[in-house]
Amino acid sequence: MSDETGTEGTAGSTGGPRPEPLRFFGTTWVNHDNGYTSRRVGVAAGSLVTAAASCVVLRLAYQGLQLADSGAFVAVLIVVMFAICSALAFRNTWDGFGKRPDPSRQASLRGLLAIGFVGSLLAYFFRSLTEAPGEKLHREEYEAALTQHKNRTTRRTGNPSKKRRRS
Repeated sequence: MSDETGTEGTAGSTGGPRPEPLRFFGTTWVNHDNGYTSRRVGVAAGSLVTAAASCVVLRLAYQGLQLADSGAFVAVLIVVMFAICSALAFRNTWDGFGKRPDPSRQASLRGLLAIGFVGSLLAYFFRSLTEAPGEKLHREEYEAALTQHKNRTTRRTGNPSKKRRRS
């Protein structure tokens, strides 16, 4: 049985837990097969190119502020705002690769993270140099689910009523 990414069902065919698909990777992260490496390279290149293009757009917006002659204070304020929001977005995205984010916190940070989108793109770039973004967290959860499934389905050997008692 294969899913939309072309990987074979690992534990799903035996009735065990199924791996959760990752964005851009599907379930190829489980066995690092079916183009996993090329997907990682693509995600790294795509996020870096998108971050660079975004910086060009931000530069054009900054030049528009200069042309509008809005003043040095506004220009500095805009630059500092994008720098801080990008740093916070980077940190939030990076932390999200290692643990599940709190939905209520994510909702409250939505605007800030939207402004700092360059930081999120850079976090994707740096993480995809070593692994699929979020792979470590998903692997830990999947292996824990496999272990739990194995412990639940392992059958006992022998009849417990015939067990010898130690005297």
